[in-house]
Amino acid sequence: MSNTLQLLSLSGIILILIGIILILIPFLIRAIPSLESLERIPPIILYIYRSDGFFFATSPILIILGLIYLIWNLIR
Repeated sequence: MSNTLQLLSLSGIILILIGIILILIPFLIRAIPSLESLERIPPIILYIYRSDGFFFATSPILIILGLIYLIWNLIR
């Protein structure tokens, strides 16, 4: 039981860190114009949406992996 809780805690910490990184990416792009080169990264790795001063960045791969993990845990 404790091994399962450790795995769940580690997964939670990793997802929180990934979320924080993804939240910070739009602010970095807006603050440092040289980071606009991040838009050259393939959209499957990092998708950046810009519209009238609104920045949104996400990773479709992380969303897909998160959904697979959620479904796997629901099935188990």
